[in-house]
Amino acid sequence: MPEVVDHLAELTGFRDRDVVDVTLVSAFRDLLQPDSVAIYRPVGDPDAQRWLTRARLRAHETTPAADSAWAELDDLPPLATMPHHERCLREQAPLSVRSAGGTISLFPLASDREVAAVLDIRTQGALSDEQRRLVCSILRVYRNFQGLLDYSERDTLTGLLNRKAFDGAFLDVAAQSAATPVAQARDATGASVRASWLGVIDIDHFKAVNDSHGHLIGDEVLLLIGRLMRSSFRYRDQLYRFGGEEFVVLLRGGILEQAHMAFERLRSNVAAYVFPRVGRITISIGFTQIRAGDSPAAAFERADKAVYHAKQSGRDQVVHHGDLLERGLLVEQSHTGAMELF
Repeated sequence: MPEVVDHLAELTGFRDRDVVDVTLVSAFRDLLQPDSVAIYRPVGDPDAQRWLTRARLRAHETTPAADSAWAELDDLPPLATMPHHERCLREQAPLSVRSAGGTISLFPLASDREVAAVLDIRTQGALSDEQRRLVCSILRVYRNFQGLLDYSERDTLTGLLNRKAFDGAFLDVAAQSAATPVAQARDATGASVRASWLGVIDIDHFKAVNDSHGHLIGDEVLLLIGRLMRSSFRYRDQLYRFGGEEFVVLLRGGILEQAHMAFERLRSNVAAYVFPRVGRITISIGFTQIRAGDSPAAAFERADKAVYHAKQSGRDQVVHHGDLLERGLLVEQSHTGAMELF
């Protein structure tokens, strides 16, 4: 029992979801001594989802493995390649399967919002009733802790990440960008293939929506914008609501044209959507490449300047900060980081 308590204390001692999942598989490896334990999460569009390995630890390993945050969706295995895991996810219930190497015990990992992943424990023989109760008890603690993380890190209206969760995630992405080898393929602007981007999204004339239809309808618009954002970006891109009608995207990986295409896809999807009681709505988007050594405030300021230009130039468009610099519409003073818009 003291060992279980120690693992629970370690599990709830982190605020990083990646670390929490790694800690969970490490705990089950120590407590159950299985052949392997892993967490698989479905990612991608609902009609073409793939399995992402969040953490996997085998009996002889000391460090868990995981799929890279940069992994391309097409490189991950489709859901159909693991039908028992897919069934566990669909039925939201534990499942035990005999295999040539022993027994596979599957458990759904749920949050308050959804069944988010599948826990895969592989043993020579079936888990005992006591072991299964232990797994289920720890998973209840895991679910409760995930709920606390959601409460502190997510916007209660849209379910997107909130501003509080932004700084740490930005610094992680900036560190990845700084580590990108110079020799990697680059586009015409010199941006590396694994460059990352920050986009700021502002709803055009949102005050008029609240004034004309009331704040309840305004909240519904914000909620629907959040859903359109989820369907417009990839699983590895991080989506935020900063408050009011302002949203932010951390876009991981891709050349300038790909980043512009992703933000243009969102702009087009919003413009084509008919919002209940309101009708058509447009958004203005400004984005910038995340630079080595960037601070969250500096990158946000660059993207925000691009949004300002988009609104001043007619709204309903995507503007790249670097393009404004090249066209001489924006001057960046390197010694202070100050910028002037003409």
